[in-house]
Amino acid sequence: MYHQGAQAYQQTARKTESPRDREANLLSRAAANFQLIVDAWETKQDSLNEALLFNRRIWNIFLTSVTREDNPLPAPVRQNIANLGLFVMNETRELHMEPAKAKLTTLININRQLAAGLRGTGD
Repeated sequence: MYHQGAQAYQQTARKTESPRDREANLLSRAAANFQLIVDAWETKQDSLNEALLFNRRIWNIFLTSVTREDNPLPAPVRQNIANLGLFVMNETRELHMEPAKAKLTTLININRQLAAGLRGTGD
């Protein structure tokens, strides 16, 4: 019963949230996934690849969007997002090859800061 209620809420939330809110929520979710792994590094490393894949998918969407000719953002903003996205993709690749808490913390901070910016909170 609870599961059906949660699904109904999620479907309604998806219809009413703005694209910026959706992006912020996805980034926050990715950061939370990473934080769980960092907090229990010794026992949660087996979840790392799944968390990295989720984050990579989000950033792939951002990169695809900002490199489109019809993207309405100013060119310098688009370039900054693209540069950040390439950095995130590189860090992700390196984490796949050699897991490290410090690099994961970097991705957590990037996702949280960008989510805060999208929400307009600056936290």
